[in-house]
Amino acid sequence: MPTRTSSARWEGDLKSGAGTVSTGSGSFQGSYSFPSRFESGEGTNPEELIAAAHAACFSMAFSNGLAKAGFTPTSVETTAAVQFGPVEGGFAITRIDLTSRGDVPGIDAGEFDKIAAEAKAGCPISKALAAVEITLDAKLV
Repeated sequence: MPTRTSSARWEGDLKSGAGTVSTGSGSFQGSYSFPSRFESGEGTNPEELIAAAHAACFSMAFSNGLAKAGFTPTSVETTAAVQFGPVEGGFAITRIDLTSRGDVPGIDAGEFDKIAAEAKAGCPISKALAAVEITLDAKLV
């Protein structure tokens, strides 16, 4: 399996500095700053990138689980909401809420829920973030 890389560059101090982040594949490059991370400023932030990675990973893992169970999903759409804020000793990601909607012909709600839970537990990003509470709201549409 290949090793994936991304990079970031930061210039200046925490509050007035700014940086750029990019993926090794070149598919994404964005700016980030104190306002984009701790306020509602322009640009991206590490937590938003973690949310994107988690939503993508879960959607793929869920689709794979459905296929292994004999179901071909028309679509799986997932949003990950990463909660980030102050904790004792600094800042931390405190919770991740996954919301997923799946259009899966021929499956019943019970089987759908079971496979969704297995995907949440088995997704490599979920495993990497296991120190954080991860919730799942998966619905068959």
